[in-house]
Amino acid sequence: MRIKDKVAVITGAASGIGQAVAKLLAERGAKKIAVVDMTDRIEDVAAEINAEAGRDVAVPFQGDVTNAEFRQSVYEQMEQNFDVVSICVPAAGITRDDLAVRVNKETGKASIYPQENFEMVVNVNLIAPVYWAMELIARIAEDRAAKGLKKWVPDEHVQGTVIFIGSISSQGNKGQVSYASTKAGLEGAASTLAKEATFHGVRCGVIHPGFTDTPMVRAMGEDYIEKYILPYTQLGRLIKPEEIADAICFMISNSVVSGELWADAGWHPSA
Repeated sequence: MRIKDKVAVITGAASGIGQAVAKLLAERGAKKIAVVDMTDRIEDVAAEINAEAGRDVAVPFQGDVTNAEFRQSVYEQMEQNFDVVSICVPAAGITRDDLAVRVNKETGKASIYPQENFEMVVNVNLIAPVYWAMELIARIAEDRAAKGLKKWVPDEHVQGTVIFIGSISSQGNKGQVSYASTKAGLEGAASTLAKEATFHGVRCGVIHPGFTDTPMVRAMGEDYIEKYILPYTQLGRLIKPEEIADAICFMISNSVVSGELWADAGWHPSA
């Protein structure tokens, strides 16, 4: 699938992997890119991308990715103004890390991970990405129906691609019961959507990054990173967001790549 001249939607694009993907898609000739994030920094990110590209390619959208009306409006505006969206990388994500069960040493009483935190992480990390993906599939399906096209055939070339942002934590990681659950859930969603969406010519895959130099990882603290992360990676450093972005573009453009890609720098969750 070509990246050049395609319309893309990237959530979580104000920083980290999402921002790196948006920049690389612009470099590789994407026609227009909806850069989506909750923070008003997304305006500055879009301006930076456009300045580096030397053209107006990034279109900023500020809003809540879990809001259905906001999601639909992003797709609607991009389709009306430019073309049907054919690339989606829903990269927005959050963590609310803590042990599943924590025992108070003084009282001996156990406290359970807060359900409201679990629900929040599920909404942002699992439900929202799946619905941003399904929105792309639905609009491509509608566009094909309007053209009188039915089941996709290979001679038409790939019509669309979705790349979910998984995580090495999908294998299980201490203190990440909610985050790990959502990232593992994306595997099942991607596999199911891939089977269904092929009818419309859409591919779905998951990339599982290792610890990447993003604000989310830096929030763990330098001591934690130095003690528990770097010694257990083959590279001895955090992964650069641009390295994950390059792998995502590979997954988008190479149509024989299916399923999951592990970009973990040799780090694996401990027992």
